[in-house]
Amino acid sequence: MKESTTTTTTDPITTCINLTNSLLNHEIPTVHHLKSKWSIFKLKLTTLQTHLTDFSTDYSNTSTTNPLSLHLLQSITQTLNDAVSLSQHCKSHSPDLPLGKLQTQSQLDSLIATLHRHVTDCDVLFRSGLLLETPAFSKREAVRSLSRNLIARLQIGSSDSRATAIDSLLSLLNEDDKNVTIAVAQGVVPVLVRLLDSPSSSDMKEKIVASISRVSVVESGKNNLLAEGLLLLNHLLRVLDSGSGLAIEKACIALQALSFTRDNARAIGSRGGISSLLGICQGGTPGSQASAAAVLRNLAKFNEIRENFAEENAVVVLLGLASSGTVLAQENAIGCVANLISEDDSMRVLAFKEGGVECLKNFWDSAPVIPSLEVGVEMLRYLAMTGPIGEVLVAEGFVGRVMGVLNCDVLTVRIAAARAVYAMGLNGGSKTKKEMGECGCVPFLIKMLDGKGAEEKESAAMALSVLLQHPFNRRIFRKDDKGIVSAVHLLNPSLVNLDKKYPVSLLVSLLHSKTCRKQMVAVGACVYTQKLVELDVPGSKKLLDGLGRGKIWGVFARP
Repeated sequence: MKESTTTTTTDPITTCINLTNSLLNHEIPTVHHLKSKWSIFKLKLTTLQTHLTDFSTDYSNTSTTNPLSLHLLQSITQTLNDAVSLSQHCKSHSPDLPLGKLQTQSQLDSLIATLHRHVTDCDVLFRSGLLLETPAFSKREAVRSLSRNLIARLQIGSSDSRATAIDSLLSLLNEDDKNVTIAVAQGVVPVLVRLLDSPSSSDMKEKIVASISRVSVVESGKNNLLAEGLLLLNHLLRVLDSGSGLAIEKACIALQALSFTRDNARAIGSRGGISSLLGICQGGTPGSQASAAAVLRNLAKFNEIRENFAEENAVVVLLGLASSGTVLAQENAIGCVANLISEDDSMRVLAFKEGGVECLKNFWDSAPVIPSLEVGVEMLRYLAMTGPIGEVLVAEGFVGRVMGVLNCDVLTVRIAAARAVYAMGLNGGSKTKKEMGECGCVPFLIKMLDGKGAEEKESAAMALSVLLQHPFNRRIFRKDDKGIVSAVHLLNPSLVNLDKKYPVSLLVSLLHSKTCRKQMVAVGACVYTQKLVELDVPGSKKLLDGLGRGKIWGVFARP
């Protein structure tokens, strides 16, 4: 289309205003063809005229120096020149348009759409605050300014301009977690989600997903992603089925941050997400396998969608990954299986039949660091809840393995190990209980009774309440001066978030010993137990009766 030379001024604002006035006052009123289309164009142009007035008054100092606004004004100038040129064709008195009706109508529709985009771009630029900025004097201010600039560029201009902006944004986000926090505060998340919802190249989508993924691993960004709801979730799930290898991996990383909530877990399960994720576990890249297994591990915590796992034969796939994947993939796969079997006996049996014990043994023996073993200890605990499987675990040497982590420096692993001892002892026979005592579990568990928090104390009391059912372990316990004192202190009702039935059960198993009874009374057991009886704690009445209901209470009891 031939470009008009209506004005010769070099000021882009004045150029745009002059072209707008010319179109509104001279060109459009005199057209003879496609008048209804030109009326629509006129409405859009009137709105644009308001923005151009803002440029010339409120932003006169920066509109011609800011690169974004200058580029926008140049684009508007080009569009208005094209409109002037097209209006000339529509002034013909001939019944036939020089360019033909269909082609002219198509060009006018395109100009209307472009004009609408210019109006939207002006809105974005004004809201961004970039035209009111003063020079940045600190790194934080500079990052904030750059974030606003990039966010605006992602919403205005050509596809090439947006592609350049997403590259710059990724570099900014990858540089520092603080940059992510600043960009999120400037509103980058909804802009990225809208971009996913708009037509763009596969390369652009991959970089958008990578940016969202980067935001998801910084704590300050997770709530913003969750706020985007199903729109973001659906886009990420589509990437799992049709994206590139890198995009799939990044989508899985983002889904890890979104799959902690029950509503999102349900949505992923109902939209075929579990099937897609399991497919990645089987045939994805090493990185995407680990990330997909991590999402599945989160999802498996929710009872209502475990049926989806059963329908997809997930246990077989996950055990396969736990045997052949990367270290991280193995850990996430084992963690997912542990969650799946935590409350389902039939799922435990299935995991056992599919080689779960051998898989667990190999994972345990090759784990590079102690923290990685937490998921393995959890899986051991849940498998041991089914009696016959527990016997196999003992025969396969897991008593010694769990003993090896019961005294480790990682709190969560110690707690998991104590709970595994409880499960193995509860469902194992007398021989299992004695074997655990012979391996040295009891002294470590006594030490844990004085642990850092209520969860560690409770897990130790749980394990001891089972192990002390065997006389061999009771003898070991009695030899430790701290054992009874520590157990009685757990009866204190002021110690919250600890199930009192376990220390009660532990102490009941020692009532046959006169020496133990005297120790309990001396450190205040009667006072505590009386309060527990009032609270209907299981076993507390039996313990109080065994202590003689405080016959020597007044002499030895301590508050």
